[in-house]
Amino acid sequence: MAVPMSIGSLLLSELIEDPLYKDEGLCVLGIFGKSAMQPGSAKESLINTLADKHVFPLFGPDEPDCPGGGSFIQAYYNQESRVLYLVLTSVCDNRQLLRACETLGAGIGHSEAHDFWKGAEKQHCLQLLYLFSLCHVLLLVHPTCSFDVTYDRLFRALDALRQKALPLLRAAIKDSPVSKEWKVNCRPCPPRLLFVFQMNGALRVSGGTSGTGLGGNGTDSLGGDKPKKHSPRRRLQHALEDQIYRIFRKSRVLTNQSSNCLFTVPANQAFVYVVPGPDEDPVGALLGQLRANCALRENDTGLSVSGPRRYQQMRHAARQPSFTVENSSLSSAGGQLVDCTLKEFLWQHVELVLTKKGFDDSVGRNPQPSHFELPTYTKWAQVACRLYQVMIDSGDEETAELAAKVQGQLKVLEGFLDADAKFSENRCQKALPLAHSAYQSNLPHNYTTTVHKNQLTLALRVYSQHARGVAFQRYALQLHEDCYKFWSNGHQLCEERSLTDQHCVHKFHLLPKPGEKPEMDRNPPILFHNSRGRSTSSCNCGRKQAPREDPFDIQAANHEFYQILEEKCCAKLERTHFPVFQPSTLDPAPACDEVPQPPESGVVVVVVGGSGDGERLKEKEAVSHTPGDSTSLSLALSLGQSTDSLGPYGDGGEGQEKRPSLVDRQPSTVEYLPGMLHSGCPKGLLPKFSSWSLVKLGPAKAYNCHTGLEQPGFLPGSAFLLPWDVVIRCRAEEEAGLSEPLDGGPSSWPAPNKALAGKRGGVGGLGRGRRRDDVARAFVGFEYEDSRGRRFLSSGPDKVVKVLGPGGAKEPATRVLNADMPLYIPSPAQGRGLKPHYAQLSRLFVVVPDAPLEITVNPQVQPGPPPCPVFHPEQTELVLPPDGLWVLRFPYSYVTDRGPCYPPKENQPLASYRVLKGILRANTASTPPQ
Repeated sequence: MAVPMSIGSLLLSELIEDPLYKDEGLCVLGIFGKSAMQPGSAKESLINTLADKHVFPLFGPDEPDCPGGGSFIQAYYNQESRVLYLVLTSVCDNRQLLRACETLGAGIGHSEAHDFWKGAEKQHCLQLLYLFSLCHVLLLVHPTCSFDVTYDRLFRALDALRQKALPLLRAAIKDSPVSKEWKVNCRPCPPRLLFVFQMNGALRVSGGTSGTGLGGNGTDSLGGDKPKKHSPRRRLQHALEDQIYRIFRKSRVLTNQSSNCLFTVPANQAFVYVVPGPDEDPVGALLGQLRANCALRENDTGLSVSGPRRYQQMRHAARQPSFTVENSSLSSAGGQLVDCTLKEFLWQHVELVLTKKGFDDSVGRNPQPSHFELPTYTKWAQVACRLYQVMIDSGDEETAELAAKVQGQLKVLEGFLDADAKFSENRCQKALPLAHSAYQSNLPHNYTTTVHKNQLTLALRVYSQHARGVAFQRYALQLHEDCYKFWSNGHQLCEERSLTDQHCVHKFHLLPKPGEKPEMDRNPPILFHNSRGRSTSSCNCGRKQAPREDPFDIQAANHEFYQILEEKCCAKLERTHFPVFQPSTLDPAPACDEVPQPPESGVVVVVVGGSGDGERLKEKEAVSHTPGDSTSLSLALSLGQSTDSLGPYGDGGEGQEKRPSLVDRQPSTVEYLPGMLHSGCPKGLLPKFSSWSLVKLGPAKAYNCHTGLEQPGFLPGSAFLLPWDVVIRCRAEEEAGLSEPLDGGPSSWPAPNKALAGKRGGVGGLGRGRRRDDVARAFVGFEYEDSRGRRFLSSGPDKVVKVLGPGGAKEPATRVLNADMPLYIPSPAQGRGLKPHYAQLSRLFVVVPDAPLEITVNPQVQPGPPPCPVFHPEQTELVLPPDGLWVLRFPYSYVTDRGPCYPPKENQPLASYRVLKGILRANTASTPPQ
């Protein structure tokens, strides 16, 4: 074997042995340890010295054997000396350490970096155990001349790992051709551990007899001239031996019985060697080494020997040091013993292996002999291959299971090697109960996600104050999971919010299906939503009040409650039926949320706000078709007609005055609108029910302006409607072209303290003979109702009607008709709490007099700041005929496809919640009432 190779390549290759050495046993020598920041590895250079060959390059191999900076084993087999060298390289060596740092890179977290280093350390321990299971002699190399006490913890960890993995290793080599003792102990013998330290400048030996450093100038401590028996380097070796032996005996790494130990040290032989530093005269050192190599030995003969004697001579010469030290056991001229070389130090232990004497390192009164076996290379390779597949690299499926179990035993190393992680875990485990207590402090029995997140933030803050180290993140995740389990295990509050923005008080539950009854005992329970909020509301006409639950859906809020009261109160009243969805199939589907884009040929203009007629919602469409356009066909089909019946709308000619708008088309009978109708809804869709109501309480005389509305819940003096004087145009004036719209503008009623045009004493003289009934008096009232059922009418955006004496309200309806009325105003009857109490616009009362007059109602509500849409009934431009007391009920809640429009909070301006002006418009009736 001329060059070293990895242990895996060696075991897979078919090594051709010399027939002379094939049947002889071999000594396996393992080398491990640390290397300093120097170009060449001290471990690899030792093999060059021991083999007298340039086996390993000076600066290490060009290509890394382990690119990730891990551990690997290189092997070199010297057949002449019958020694197999195994060199373990790991992150303890400078070359692999640099590669590992390059692998980590920048941006990696502290915990990830710690896991990387501890993973590399565990693999290093596993490969080190591989050496301890195959070698006879182990050489620990250290770059300084002081013992590293961390090896004590490392060896105790290795011993614990070996005891855990021993049954698995026995199963791996049970079929190997080795002795029973080897199969039971999973090693050829208890390996002998030797230590090699490097001189690092703390001690220097000068020339031959005297030294400086440890022994001063060679004199004793009393100042005499008597030289020491041993050199300073040998005295350092003896001191290190005593220190190492004492440490290992104290920690019980070494015991009396060598067979029970991870390794042994000789009792009567040196096991520590200190390599001297470089000589100050390198030329003289090279000449001395050349002279020693070229000197003839006394036992050398000039005759050439052949046959068995030649083999014995070659073997003896190969095992002897390459240079001799004259009278090495004798004293030098100064009386000191000459120090031995590294090869002499090591070869005395190798000779015990090759001569099959073994190691007798047990001590005590009854020392037990340990087993020893000197295998041939073939037998050793078979055992090494099986252990390699189990401990380092699993080869086939047979050993994959054992390899996985061995990797699982690496957890035993954590208690020995990962002291900082152990400290961190203990610290985090103590902080975890404190964080749990912080999370559960001041918690209700059931709570929402927001409360859970706030308490979790508090718990993490307490945890971060006490927890430290690499386990911080792992236990923080555990804290997050524990808090979530606590919350979801019977403490999770239902997340549904009512239409008044109140949480459901039940814990997490399911809603009953149609026809299913609530069940409290199920897990999760089946219940209806309930916020425990109750309010008092009036029916459609306002004559009956009843308590109601806080609604969670739009149907319960705007339809079901009023339907129940309608059966008891206003079922027989005349009403306006708003168009709703009429299904033509058994399973109608709700329309999708996407609003279709208008066609390219049509323009839809929606005007909200402003002044004049533009303040109302308008829709204009300008379409130009070609004769081949299919719009005429689709329009005819939607109207249920043929294309021939379209008349002037079917030919697409110019000059047409009006086309039917999208609102005039036939609504869909397949898809319904899931929410309420508003300005952002797709055209042609209707809801299943109407959220509005328009009923007639009776004729105009049903309202007495002196007593007001006789309905329950009104505050004293606030049940009076506001008078609205509307000018009735005579026929002569209509023929003269004076037909201005009576829309409630400044021209529709007389100004305060000013006579009407045409009256006696007025300007213009048009109405000299006009009768007194030319001005019709209507009554208007915007009713607000709070959650406690207290009702009142408003005479302006910020004013409540208050009539103290007889005669009814004196203020005209000009102010309420010419301004945007608020949807919410502070209730005049506030409670004791600090939170403001709001009243919501609930009804609009309109008294149409018995006159040739029609009043058109067009309500438009914007229940929130932009971009909140504008809500309106399913039928716009509602015409109220003469002689009637009408009540328009507004929706209780407003819901879009994106969710409900909640009532305003304390810090939100009420001006954004409004009813657009222009809600009423007066017109002269086509035919006067009979």
